Amino acid sequence: MDVSAAIIDQRVTALMEKVREPAREQLKIYEDGKLKSLSFVFMCVQTLLLLDDDEAFDCLTEGGNDFGADALYASDEQDGEFVVTLFQGKYKHNLDGDSAFPENGVKAAINAVRYLFDPSAEIAVNKRLLAKVEGVRSRIRDGFIPQIRVVLCNNGATWSQEAQCQIDLLGAGNQVTWEHVNHDRVLSIMQAAKPVNDSLKFTGKALVEDFDFNRVLVGKVAVSEIAALVERHGDRLLERNIRRYLGLTGNRVNEGIRNTLARDEDRSNFYFYNNGITLTCSKFEYNALQQTDYQVRIENLQIINGGQTSNTIFRAIRAMSEAERQGIEKATVLVRLYQLSEARADFVQNITYATNSQNPVDLRDLKSNDATQLRLETDIAQLGYTYRRKRNEASTRPDDITIGTAAEAVLSVWLRRPHQAKYFSREHFGKLYDTIFCGELTGAEVIVSTLLYRIAENRRKRPAADAPDFVPYASCFLAMRMGQYLRVLLNIRDGVAFDHKTFPEARRLIEEEGETLFDNSVSDVKKALAGLYNREEHSLQRLAGTFRRGDLIEELARIPFAYV
Repeated sequence: MDVSAAIIDQRVTALMEKVREPAREQLKIYEDGKLKSLSFVFMCVQTLLLLDDDEAFDCLTEGGNDFGADALYASDEQDGEFVVTLFQGKYKHNLDGDSAFPENGVKAAINAVRYLFDPSAEIAVNKRLLAKVEGVRSRIRDGFIPQIRVVLCNNGATWSQEAQCQIDLLGAGNQVTWEHVNHDRVLSIMQAAKPVNDSLKFTGKALVEDFDFNRVLVGKVAVSEIAALVERHGDRLLERNIRRYLGLTGNRVNEGIRNTLARDEDRSNFYFYNNGITLTCSKFEYNALQQTDYQVRIENLQIINGGQTSNTIFRAIRAMSEAERQGIEKATVLVRLYQLSEARADFVQNITYATNSQNPVDLRDLKSNDATQLRLETDIAQLGYTYRRKRNEASTRPDDITIGTAAEAVLSVWLRRPHQAKYFSREHFGKLYDTIFCGELTGAEVIVSTLLYRIAENRRKRPAADAPDFVPYASCFLAMRMGQYLRVLLNIRDGVAFDHKTFPEARRLIEEEGETLFDNSVSDVKKALAGLYNREEHSLQRLAGTFRRGDLIEELARIPFAYV
């Protein structure tokens, strides 16, 4: 028995109870064998994409007619592109850890790539997957380019050479990447909190300086040293890196890194082409009597900026033949090593934010300690709810409100920007942060907007048999409309804030009339769509595109309130 496989099996068994109820309700999965496989995919999605429980489960599409796609996640657009991560899981109940990923599973994934992302291809898949696929296809129709990341996960070995030949024949070039994830990889990521103690050899002269009770070492490191470091420690180096690895292909920066390393004439220029790597540690030591080529011993090493560079260097060099690696020592990269006190966690966080914020990333963890979030935590607690401004692995209770859900709910309900709430999540803690979490935002508004948003999301995830086909795309629009109805019922004008005085009555109305609020909002959105489309027939792709834009908001504003 493989020890890592056994550890992951324990984890998967525990997850079965967490996903059992939603798996029955939403995916119609009842058998323990299928539930265990589903739990394994759920764990892989959550671990690789850093999603919370609800977000990870929402990605799952397994349950018959799934076209070999057990989970699908689409990122926000960036520079005209977006990343679609497609998961397929194969879980063996024997824990030897040496069974290869089956060839028929690889073929199914190839077909999924071939047909799911072709907007003109007809497919027969389950409703849950179809809604996600048509959302992706709608973006493709609008001119956005999908970069496909296929993750084949099992508790065994990678696929065979024959299966690899099938992948190569797909002919998708750099637009599709294939990644194998097994028990060893998942366990490595889960163990990321363990400290990394290692040594790193710097090339040539280096600058070492002590100031403000911290130490800094700046110098050059051969890319082969970086590759060896990543090979030894993997994702454990990236605990503080807020993006992890985005993939070798389909990312222009990573592509440039790989191409530079592959060309012998460019390798010596790698130092000048790349922004470098930033490391933090609790302590570093070196022989100060040397003038050059320091061998530096490092404790509690972390990569806080340059995780993409480091992983791409590792993967590019690993993919080279022995002949291609000749001369790789000419390639060096700028490395900044900061020795920081663990007692100054806020300073470490600020450095992580500053060195990453020039790129659009998920900044929710880095915003979780600011004054607004602390104020909201206190305000919300006084109203009987718990505001979870930081990520943790504990299950969310009905009285818990996560910072991510709060952002989407407030942007939908009170700010009436449902399209930005749904499709601009990358900016919720970036450009839109001060708009969402303004100084006037009250805890009551966060709770009320979240309660309405949850009703809309629950009906999206568990649609009624006669639900209109736009419901899978419309939860944020429906939450917005529900908020407008709630103001009408409470006789509260637009622009007047909800506070602790109006909160009890608002909560009572939501508890007693929430479903009616939703049904009325569905009826209004249906009328708005009819007006927008001039009563023409519409496809799911067109629907998805409509809710991604804001033109429906103006049409919906023309619909009079008619509470039934």
